[in-house]
Amino acid sequence: MNNIATSTIRVPTGPQPESPGGRLSGRIFLWSLTSALAGFLFGFDTVVISGAEQKIQSLWGLGPGMHGIVMASALYGTVLGSLVGGWPTDRFGRKPTLLMIGVLYIISAAWSGLATDVSSFIFARIIGGLGIGISTVVAPLYISEIAPPQHRGRLAGMFQFNIVFGIVVAFLSNAVLAGIGENAWRWMLGVAVFPSIVYTVMCCVIPESPRWLLTRKGDRAAGLGVLRQIQPDASVEELHATADAITAASSERASSGRFWTWRLRIPILLAFLVAFFNQLSGINAILYFAPRIFGLTGSENALAQSIGIGVTNLCFTFVGLWLIDRLGRRTLLYIGSFGYILSLGLCATAFFTWAPQFKAASAAVDVKFAADSLGKANPARVAVLTQDLAAKKANLVAATKVIASGAQPVEFANAASLESVKATATTALQQASKASGSGGLIVLICIFAFIAAHAVGQGTVIWVLISEIFPNRHRAEGQALGSFTHWIFAALLTTVFPLMMAAFAPGYVFLFFCGMMVLQLLWVKTMVVETKGVPLEQVQKRLGMD
Repeated sequence: MNNIATSTIRVPTGPQPESPGGRLSGRIFLWSLTSALAGFLFGFDTVVISGAEQKIQSLWGLGPGMHGIVMASALYGTVLGSLVGGWPTDRFGRKPTLLMIGVLYIISAAWSGLATDVSSFIFARIIGGLGIGISTVVAPLYISEIAPPQHRGRLAGMFQFNIVFGIVVAFLSNAVLAGIGENAWRWMLGVAVFPSIVYTVMCCVIPESPRWLLTRKGDRAAGLGVLRQIQPDASVEELHATADAITAASSERASSGRFWTWRLRIPILLAFLVAFFNQLSGINAILYFAPRIFGLTGSENALAQSIGIGVTNLCFTFVGLWLIDRLGRRTLLYIGSFGYILSLGLCATAFFTWAPQFKAASAAVDVKFAADSLGKANPARVAVLTQDLAAKKANLVAATKVIASGAQPVEFANAASLESVKATATTALQQASKASGSGGLIVLICIFAFIAAHAVGQGTVIWVLISEIFPNRHRAEGQALGSFTHWIFAALLTTVFPLMMAAFAPGYVFLFFCGMMVLQLLWVKTMVVETKGVPLEQVQKRLGMD
């Protein structure tokens, strides 16, 4: 972790450029939007694999352990990207780094769609994850360096909005492409090439950050040129005054202290814990495995229901962005914590209450899926898929032997046709679903409520809070610490989630997440300081750093 302090970006302080009259310039909005589109690719790449993960597991015969590694492979790249992303951003500039992210996304999407074995696929996903990790460092930073103070919150929020928008589009794309054939999963992953190309081309027309030009490259003429574009009505004297303030602030920061000090213990702990609790809510696991989770209730419309997750996330992200400067960061974390606890607790209760019915219904869905896959398989994969179908049939037979499942005990004839197998599974599914009553609907509502709570609370607050609690000298180091913590726990959770689901009943898994959110609520009450409307310099006093 000590490497964090040496691989981050030095962000100069001083007056920020403002648009005349307090109105937001169209070109600043466009530049910010372009940078924020890295968030769209981040959200799309993060979630698009949810529509392909079951096919990938079946295609390469992955056990729970390897399946978790494959699903988390992109996250391993994000951990590395969050640690090293500051180096190219400082060394080569913000604009070249944003361009590099686009190239990484293009390579990853094309390679993932064309991968012929699991090792190649993992490597391709790691490349995309590297782009994601770097984007969480450079994209918000670039926006903050070109944005006027009165619009910085709204413009910085565009990064989070684009993440969520990318998630929605990924769910929609998966649903549209799901029925195109055996190679649908390849198209789901490969289609990301197209938005990646658009983003990369748009990055070619944005300017370099004036702060990087002035403080890192030492090109005052170029820096003044960009400042002129940001402040077209400013006088020559005002532009030179802004440039002088930026360079002077950078010089002052060079002599300030180290990051890992007792003085910064509170913001360091806050950054770590907000990222830790963000992931221990289970958000990434639910986003990555949404179709599988809905399938646990016997749903046959899991991909379509996943679109509902994306739409819910998008709508409540709007709500969170509207409220964050009105109610405050701490209040939104309170709201999110109560929403987490209620939704996860009810979801766990539903899985405990209707466990036999859900188990029989999901086993029936698995049999139908396996029979469909076998019917469409090429000759080379028939033997493997035949074994898979036999295992799924055995699971259904065992599940329906439990009286509480609500389904009649199932038996399969040795020579039963695929259509006969599917008909038997369909009958068992109907019986178990009828026995579960509203159980499946309750789980669906609870998952949507969980997503809403996350979007309003943690999803909106995390990156804003981290960027506010550190002094100017250490803001980039703090951003990297929060990003690293976020991604390392995201990778670990996504890796172990399939193992958790294999080892424990779903109710216990959701109960664990619920318990973690009770701890988050206690943390919010005892440690989190409100930063709404507080000048950054005064935040330091509230946290006892001065």
